[in-house]
Amino acid sequence: MFSRIKDDIQGVFHRDPAARNTFEVLTNYPGLHAVWLHRVSHKLWKANWKWLARSLSTFNRWLTGIEIHPGATLGRRVFIDHGMGVVIGETAEVGDDVTLYHGVTLGGTSWTPGKRHPTLEKGAVVGAGAKVLGPITIGENAKVGSNSVVVKDIPAGATAVGIPGRIIISKQQSDAAQVNPNRNKIAEKYGFDAYAVAPDNPDPVANAMGIMLEHMHQMDTKVEEMCKVIQSLGGDVCTDNLHNISAQDFADTGIEFADESKAKAGQEAFDPTI
Repeated sequence: MFSRIKDDIQGVFHRDPAARNTFEVLTNYPGLHAVWLHRVSHKLWKANWKWLARSLSTFNRWLTGIEIHPGATLGRRVFIDHGMGVVIGETAEVGDDVTLYHGVTLGGTSWTPGKRHPTLEKGAVVGAGAKVLGPITIGENAKVGSNSVVVKDIPAGATAVGIPGRIIISKQQSDAAQVNPNRNKIAEKYGFDAYAVAPDNPDPVANAMGIMLEHMHQMDTKVEEMCKVIQSLGGDVCTDNLHNISAQDFADTGIEFADESKAKAGQEAFDPTI
């Protein structure tokens, strides 16, 4: 028991730079207290002392603000940072070295008996306010961004953000970043944000729109070049000018322009990152 407590304390020092000394960690980290009380309630649950286990779990919630069902399985060195509002369901399985931030829910999506809650494999990280729902698997060393809602499996080493959760960095991209300096810089910048405070936090939808708009621009350029060649050969095509997009075309959409002067000139339609 004491070896596991020592492991838990070392896990805090590895993952929280605010931890100064062992006494402070022992007395002021409710995430640790919640894990330790859960281990007792889990043993009671396994011994079929169901009511006592649930009562201890309720006391745990009252004391720490963290609700862990006594039937849930937690591995070694699980770290719940801050912890308030964390909910872990009955059939959830949390592996070794997993980190959960405050407001995280490992919940179910069905009332059907059996496996209803997620499995988090070794080293997974779930950002503040994220919801991981259903009998899905978050792979080893995978990351879930702050306030995301994940309802599908995430492979090992991947990073998912958004509602619903979408993979923005795959295992292959993470590996490539280790040998490509440019990709490595992007991985460091966008790899994971536990609190979603970065102003340029990647939005998968906006990124997809940007790719589509870039492709459309390239197609327009190709068509324009083709029209010029056909006209030089005597063809009568592309004689009508296309309507330039202006700010007025988007007046009722709520879309704002990155540069109003360009928008009025019809040189920029809209900023897909807004």
